[in-house]
Amino acid sequence: MPKHTLFICQSCHSSEERAEHQPADGARLLKQLNTLTAEQLQSAHFEIQPVGCLWTCDRPCAVAFSAPHKPTYLFTTLPTDETAPALLEFGKLYLNSKTGDIPWKQFPEMLQSVSTAKIPAVGG
Repeated sequence: MPKHTLFICQSCHSSEERAEHQPADGARLLKQLNTLTAEQLQSAHFEIQPVGCLWTCDRPCAVAFSAPHKPTYLFTTLPTDETAPALLEFGKLYLNSKTGDIPWKQFPEMLQSVSTAKIPAVGG
């Protein structure tokens, strides 16, 4: 089975007024996901990968699900609190789908209200 990746923008932050010592929203979300992943999603085929920036600075917090021969899903305007479980739930759907096509109605409720882009698979 090909590797599935959840990219997390570490620099995303919903407010320009962030104290210097306070981690960015994306970094906080990454920490939450890593904690939950250790507890829930134990798969050698799923990786959480931090990235410096996903270039959605006007729509933070941003993540992207990607896998070979599957469409990429980009989620933006994610609230950092309570989003991690919904992302892992979507990740399981994505991982278990042969084509990567997830009907919107199957998205976890939390993800149905955020900005989403579905980018076609390369060569597929």
